[in-house]
Amino acid sequence: MYSIVSTAILCGIKSVPVCVEADVGDGMPVFEMVGFLASEVKEAKERVRTALRNVGYPLPPKRITVNFAPADIRKSGSGFDLPVAVAILSALGNIPADALSGVFVIGEIGLKGDVQPVHGVLPMVAEAKERGISRCIVPAANRREAGLIADMQVYGARSVGEVIRLLTGGWSETEDYNIEETAMEKERLDFADIHGQRLLKRACEVAVAGMHNLLLIGPPGAGKTMTAMRIPSILPPMSEEEQMELTKVYSVGGLLAEGSGLVGERPFRAPHHTISMQGLTGGGRVPKPGEISFAHKGVLFLDEFPEFQKETLEVLRQPLEEKCVRLVRLQGTFEYPADFMLVAAMNPCRCGYYPDMQRCNCTQTAVSRYLERVSRPLLNRIDICVEAPQLTFRELTGNGREEPSAVIRERVVAAQEIQRERYSGETFSCNSRIPAARIREFCGLSKKQEDYMEQIYARLGLTARAYHKLLKVARTLADMDGGGRIENRHLNEAICYRSLDKKFWERP
Repeated sequence: MYSIVSTAILCGIKSVPVCVEADVGDGMPVFEMVGFLASEVKEAKERVRTALRNVGYPLPPKRITVNFAPADIRKSGSGFDLPVAVAILSALGNIPADALSGVFVIGEIGLKGDVQPVHGVLPMVAEAKERGISRCIVPAANRREAGLIADMQVYGARSVGEVIRLLTGGWSETEDYNIEETAMEKERLDFADIHGQRLLKRACEVAVAGMHNLLLIGPPGAGKTMTAMRIPSILPPMSEEEQMELTKVYSVGGLLAEGSGLVGERPFRAPHHTISMQGLTGGGRVPKPGEISFAHKGVLFLDEFPEFQKETLEVLRQPLEEKCVRLVRLQGTFEYPADFMLVAAMNPCRCGYYPDMQRCNCTQTAVSRYLERVSRPLLNRIDICVEAPQLTFRELTGNGREEPSAVIRERVVAAQEIQRERYSGETFSCNSRIPAARIREFCGLSKKQEDYMEQIYARLGLTARAYHKLLKVARTLADMDGGGRIENRHLNEAICYRSLDKKFWERP
């Protein structure tokens, strides 16, 4: 007899439908599985055989052939165990063929017949719904995750026996889950804890308001890391669409806890400087997202920026422009979203005190070599560069009340609301994402302002990309003042954020 079961495989955070076909007939007793299979899928044969025997359905001495279609896509992962078991049981007549119509099945099987969780259930169930499938069987541990897809009847199975009873006895009532947010457990930090450093806090507010990339540079102990760690407290709330997209990334990466709902807070990822290129961008034998994708719609914080391997930093250049990362492998191309805000912090030299020559003991050559670990092309992709000076004693011990994060966040939300209204109907929603072809439309200047910027362009030696980023920051500053036209004060402040790289990276 013949049977077919619908399942899927991940390709990036997208899902590709796969049909598991099973045929049981007379002939030499053999169990064959075909269809461009990875080793862990080939091993499903023994897991399924043993599990079915242990739940009371031993395989008969017949010729069993299982095919995974389409055959030109490499099948990897352990989620094919349950579809294979169900397909074989249906081909043997233990499960009615019509019971599998419009049903999506995914799950790994243990040798005792228990159904174990797998990664990436959310995007696979979402894709199944788009294909018109209205029922799915997933591991019980993935039940809540699959239930985030509206209008999908989901059954969370704990064992193969449960699946058999479900498919032979009719679908029982299943619990409906409302779409709920899961807050990431983080210590709540506040900008009110930071004394002084007004320019640093202002730069962070501007960067978040327009989702601009930010570089903090200064001596050790000036508060760069302390300030960056408080950026999550002023990030605006996520839309439901952003939550769903981020949750899919975390589902594929295996970072969703059992029973969790949608990821409700913007991520803040801070990998150590020893991270590899693969850890940053993603990859592996079975490709998975990296840190830049886990920071999607949030912040990627790179502390001790020059201490990262230069080759690792350089892989950021393309994702910073395209807002996604594409991994090309022998088995296919995997695309992961990477629309993040880069925040980096660094010392200006190895000892940290350049250009204070009374405290800096580095030679000019050593300083140059240290700064060159951050390439100019990468620096060119950073919108705002601000210096964090050493605090004075009075600033450090002052009793004045500092502005709390809640107040700053209100201004950020108001500025982003102006941007959302302006860019409604566009493919982007914040100033930092304005395409180069639309700069004149959204960041228009008067004739006098253009003449002024022509002088600045030549004086600072700006590139076209740097000039466009300067205008985008000026647009954000104008939005923070109510969303009117870009004025001279906005241009001058944006120029200040662009000129610091000249102080450190320009050679005298």
